[in-house]
Amino acid sequence: MNLAVVGATGLIGRPVTEQLIAAGYVVTILARDTEKARAMFPGVRVVAADLRNPDSLRAGLANQQAVYLNLSIKPDEKPDDFHTETDGLKTLLAEARQAGIQRIGYLSSLVMRYQGMNGFRWWAFEVKQEAVRLLKESGIPASIFYASTFMETLSMQVQGSWLPLAGHSEVAMWFIAGRDYGRQVARAFSLPGHENREYVIQGPEPLTYAAAAKVFAKHYPRQKLKIVTAPLGVLKLLGRFNRSIDYGAHILEALNGYPEQFEAAQDWIELGQPTLTLADYARQAP
Repeated sequence: MNLAVVGATGLIGRPVTEQLIAAGYVVTILARDTEKARAMFPGVRVVAADLRNPDSLRAGLANQQAVYLNLSIKPDEKPDDFHTETDGLKTLLAEARQAGIQRIGYLSSLVMRYQGMNGFRWWAFEVKQEAVRLLKESGIPASIFYASTFMETLSMQVQGSWLPLAGHSEVAMWFIAGRDYGRQVARAFSLPGHENREYVIQGPEPLTYAAAAKVFAKHYPRQKLKIVTAPLGVLKLLGRFNRSIDYGAHILEALNGYPEQFEAAQDWIELGQPTLTLADYARQAP
């Protein structure tokens, strides 16, 4: 199968793309930063493409059978900005229909279900909900992956010898490694069917965020990490003056509050069971 990937150079897009290549798909990477993409994936076809530019997408989607989308809202975006998961997605879907794309895979999230719980409302979750609606109504069969928290987020939070956290939660999350998720995506594209499919993506062990941080710090090989925790209220206050901090505060509030339950048993049967524990991941984390 010829498979185009949008978002291959991102935190989760990279391990997914690596697993798609390993599974034998003929991957074409659609990227704005072509030099970065070629450096990450030597020998893989890279096409310059931008979700704002239909012509570039048309060239990138030519002769492809499927597309995988790893899109995200940037921490400094505003509600009325261009959003790849809605504005860009509309452009891509129009070009995908013209190109005869047979299936689209899309990374969504479990935590967006927190919208409306405990009075929580956030425009970014509205964008993610709209993306799901657009995909379901596109006329192209879509595989939508509702993922729990990725282990890679802990790597991203490391600041020198510090691992900063904010807020407190006693709710466990089923942390998943990007590599295991990538294998599941590769499997999903191989399954027959011409209908929309939705999968819950969860890892092998439930941990609160604080417990996960302790496991990560214990097994992180590069240096000794000190975990520091700030009150979420402080982050919210600072977020009034900084969009990126405000974004982080909303994400953490949702993660701390969402009552995640294990739902992936059937999806493990279809897509394969994740095997990488958080300790395993931490030992090889960048």
